[in-house]
Amino acid sequence: MIQLSGLKKKFSSRLAVDDLTLSVPRGEIFGLLGHNGAGKSTAIGMMLGQVWPTSGEVKICGHDVTSHRAQALKKVGAIFEAPAFYDYLSGWTNLEILSHYTAPTSRERIREVVEWVGLTGRERSKVKTYSHGMRARLALAQTLLPQPELLILDEPGSGLDPEGIAEMRQTILRLHRELGLTILLSSHLLTEVEQLCTRIAVLNQGRKVFEGQITEVKAARQRVALQTPDFAAATALLRERGLISGADGGRFISLANGNSTADVTRALVSAGIAVEGIWQHEQTLEDFYLDLVKPPPLPANKN
Repeated sequence: MIQLSGLKKKFSSRLAVDDLTLSVPRGEIFGLLGHNGAGKSTAIGMMLGQVWPTSGEVKICGHDVTSHRAQALKKVGAIFEAPAFYDYLSGWTNLEILSHYTAPTSRERIREVVEWVGLTGRERSKVKTYSHGMRARLALAQTLLPQPELLILDEPGSGLDPEGIAEMRQTILRLHRELGLTILLSSHLLTEVEQLCTRIAVLNQGRKVFEGQITEVKAARQRVALQTPDFAAATALLRERGLISGADGGRFISLANGNSTADVTRALVSAGIAVEGIWQHEQTLEDFYLDLVKPPPLPANKN
């Protein structure tokens, strides 16, 4: 559904997206992650034909966006940046007006999407009376008007309270499950991405630094949490005996191949170092992401 090949975008002297190659197959919920300025919005802008690439290829639904934009985006719904509505008009009237930007939409279709996003009963109220969550639902309704096969959602949970975030998550999952939509989701809410997406890509300073399954993320680095009165002494002993391959954060150790938590416990206790707790720590998406994008350590001062 989405195919990016060697995609680059340069603004003056700044390279916003650098050699991005990415593939999102039909039926997937795909997460695009990165901090502010990492290149996410620029990449999505190029997918939607709103930002012209410096070089590379953008194909959506099998069509080149730069040369056949209308055909490429015919079955695409998108929330990109802050959705704008006519606050003095009703949600229903907004959807009628917005539908004419693509193609006239029947009343039955508008009623259907209003029901899908949970706005039934408030569709005739003026948008200025809507809560932030209701405005987010109206934005999602707009994306569904052209009966899309692909949704591109840029920060759909931005500004929502926890209840609104949970409702948005359930709506996205239902749209994927019941309508079979392919969804590209850009978000800084890592726990939401972890619950929604099957695969992710991480951008850092315009470059892709990871692409893979969420399950790969969790298995990428199984760490062990070690609680002991003297972590430094404990890890020094464990390194000396070849039981661990690394330690970080004053809390975590990485076991060397073939060793277990029982081996670690036995070695520490026999050396007189108390073990207050030791357990397998499953890496979260947040752990993985922060490790991936953190800047390299500064070189040691030799003076």
